[in-house]
Amino acid sequence: MSTNKFAAIAVGLVGALATSAARAESASTDAEIALLKQQLHLLEQKLDKLQKQSAANAATAASAKAEAKAADAKAADAKATSVANASAAIPVKGPVAPSGVVVTMPNNRPTICTADEQNCVAVTSRVHWDVGGYDYRPNTPRTVPQRLDDGENLRRARIGVLGKFGGDWNYALIYDFGGSSDGFASTASVGGVPVGFLPGGALSGVENAYLSYTGIKPFGGTLAIEGGILDLPITLDEASSSNDIPFMERASAGVISRFATDDFRSAFGARWFNDVFWAGGYVTGPTTGAIHSASSVNPPGTTEQLGAAARVAGQVVSGQDYSLHLGADAQFLIKPPHNLVTMTQTLTLADRPELRIDPTTLISTGAIANVSGAQVYSVEAAGTYGPLFFQGEYFWFNVDRNAMTGLPPFGAPNLKFEGGYAEASFILTGETRKYNPAAAAYFGVIPDHPFSLAGGGWGAWEIAGRVSTIDLNDQLGMATGIAGGRQTVYTAALNWYVNRNVRFLFDYLHGNVAKQISPTNFGDAGSKFDAFAMRTQVAF
Repeated sequence: MSTNKFAAIAVGLVGALATSAARAESASTDAEIALLKQQLHLLEQKLDKLQKQSAANAATAASAKAEAKAADAKAADAKATSVANASAAIPVKGPVAPSGVVVTMPNNRPTICTADEQNCVAVTSRVHWDVGGYDYRPNTPRTVPQRLDDGENLRRARIGVLGKFGGDWNYALIYDFGGSSDGFASTASVGGVPVGFLPGGALSGVENAYLSYTGIKPFGGTLAIEGGILDLPITLDEASSSNDIPFMERASAGVISRFATDDFRSAFGARWFNDVFWAGGYVTGPTTGAIHSASSVNPPGTTEQLGAAARVAGQVVSGQDYSLHLGADAQFLIKPPHNLVTMTQTLTLADRPELRIDPTTLISTGAIANVSGAQVYSVEAAGTYGPLFFQGEYFWFNVDRNAMTGLPPFGAPNLKFEGGYAEASFILTGETRKYNPAAAAYFGVIPDHPFSLAGGGWGAWEIAGRVSTIDLNDQLGMATGIAGGRQTVYTAALNWYVNRNVRFLFDYLHGNVAKQISPTNFGDAGSKFDAFAMRTQVAF
């Protein structure tokens, strides 16, 4: 075989082999591609399945989350409702708002006011506790009484509230638990006969219950229009507080004069005052607790008393350490109470001997029969010069009797009585008494240096003296006359003002009562006495 032929055969064989290899490789590749496509399809199916599963899981999770959120919201609502319900039953302290209330202690009196001080309420109280004894000497066995008892007396024990509304409406409600052996007329009876528990008896202790309007300011002063149960500032001694007077008791002449204006009495009227002048007038009625029933038999029913009073006074001279006060008063019993069972109309003028350890009266007119009215006229003066203080009043009484007294139809002459007092005090520690324009009287003593062992203060010390007289005799020797007696009392006092709220008083009294047995019996029924007493006073 030739070389060319051999070469051609070799080339052909090589080409055939090459083609066969190429076809074999191509077939293998196609198989692989087919396999890969199959695997890819499977993966796509698996991925699609996973995606669907994931979406389903996400939806389930979202739904569960939403349900959980809804459950949380429902629980929160339930909790809020529970808290709200609990809050309705149990107070919950909220944010502290600015206070609109001011609490103060003026003169150590607890007082609550609004921030503008237009509305206030305050607690007030006073306690006067007396202890003492008498050296009593009746002139004869015909003297009544034959003895006076030593002991103690809770003279005043008051507590109440004072206040104002709107700046101009002033009010007070004060009850007096004191007077353990004196006080109000008794209405008790046994078998139809009235019985007196001494001159006391717990009818009513309402000492003050009034409303006063001070919103009108005419002529540069203050006008107070007031009504209720009042302490009327009629007479100078009565216009001065019992916390401030230099003695344990007021003088008898002034006490007896107040048959239409005494304590616990209903009244309506007005007073006007400025720093210099005072004027006032009141219509008065019965006292609290008085029996004035028209149908009562036991105790006897009585009509209501009607009276009136007026006063003008002023500080006519005043300076840095001196002052002078003058005034005049008039009191009227217009309609005495009328007993509807016995059909009598009486008036009794009487007083204790300017001390009430024993409440027995030493001078008394007894029940003056057929009284149609009565009047009292008085003048007053007082003043200060540094630590020196002086005061005095004089009273003229007139009692009208109707035609049923004495020899009808002419009746009997009217009755006339009189009396007065003069007093002075000196403050050893140098303080002075200040003037009170609202009452036209003088305040008490406020120590410059209250007692304190730590601070070295000893309070204020005052000495005082008084002479008083009252004559309740008239028309002696006549059957229609009155033999009430003539009393003269001399009093010396030492007062220690510990501070503005605590005071101790020490009084010595020497008295003489000139009295006959009756208007037509000149037998001696008089007496003499000496007494010593001490008062412990707390007031705010």
